[in-house]
Amino acid sequence: MCDGPEAGLALIDALLEQGELANYYLAHSARAEMYRRLGRTAEARSSYEKALALTQQAPEPAFSREATGGIEIKSEIVPSRFSF
Repeated sequence: MCDGPEAGLALIDALLEQGELANYYLAHSARAEMYRRLGRTAEARSSYEKALALTQQAPEPAFSREATGGIEIKSEIVPSRFSF
C-alpha cells in the first residue's frame, strides 16, 4: 500500500492471473478494497460480490459486508440473516 491502491491492484491482479488464488475470497476482497479506494465503485462491487460468493462460513459474509465501505452489494449465496 505504500505505493498506493493502483500499485496494490496491479499486484493483486498479477497474483490472481497465476490462478492459484482465483478462488480465494480474501484476494477478491483485497482487490475490491483497492478499487474502492480508487473510486471505481462498479468494479469494487463486482469484486466484493465475487468474494462473497466464494465464502464458506456464515461469519465471513458479515465481515465482508462491513468491509465494503458502504458499497451496496448483492449476493444470493449469503444466508438471509446476512442479506444486503
